[in-house]
Amino acid sequence: MKILKPVDAMKFTLERTRKGLDTITVTGNVLRDYLTDLFPILELGTSARMLSIVPLLKEGGLFETGAGGSAPKHVQQLLKETHIRWDSLGEYCALVPSLEMIADKSGNKKAKILAETLDAAIGKYLENGRYPSRKAGEIDNRGSSFYLTLYWAHALAEQNEDTDMKARFSKMYKELEANEKKITDDMISVQGKQVDTGGYFVPDEKTAAEVMRPGLTFNKIIDEM
Repeated sequence: MKILKPVDAMKFTLERTRKGLDTITVTGNVLRDYLTDLFPILELGTSARMLSIVPLLKEGGLFETGAGGSAPKHVQQLLKETHIRWDSLGEYCALVPSLEMIADKSGNKKAKILAETLDAAIGKYLENGRYPSRKAGEIDNRGSSFYLTLYWAHALAEQNEDTDMKARFSKMYKELEANEKKITDDMISVQGKQVDTGGYFVPDEKTAAEVMRPGLTFNKIIDEM
């Protein structure tokens, strides 16, 4: 076992990684930040759309996404313009292996279907480019989340492995599709004005919920589930 300074350990690890060699390293937060933040930012301009899957020693899993290094600025824009430009694609993607792990370890067939249909929904989300815009007055994280919900409900309504889930989500999909314009308009109409969530680290729960869920029609459909 070699004991190195963090920077030297990182260089040693990268050297072996480039050669395709298996390496077990204890580098603290340094290795994680390289993999989920620095490299994605250099290659893609952001790490918010990245997913890191880390198997844990006792058969658990760590499913992590990058933050793009810009979360505080996102909050500033939210408070100033009620616009959330945070891209949750990484979180959407992390849900898939999480559900797959549950299905594998417990034999839960519904979890397997949820994973497969979410994967299909993410594909449609990407194909249609439903990413949050950086500008107020355009689609933001809330609108993106609506479209993922729409596509996921559609995929669940299309599958034939579980008839109960098919019936339940067919109803939901029809309601979401019929109200698409109203829901997206609701998400955009609240933008462009200041908002106070009652704090940064510990916001007021009621106020924050109202900011994050401004669409009454969308909320009604979800809550009725």
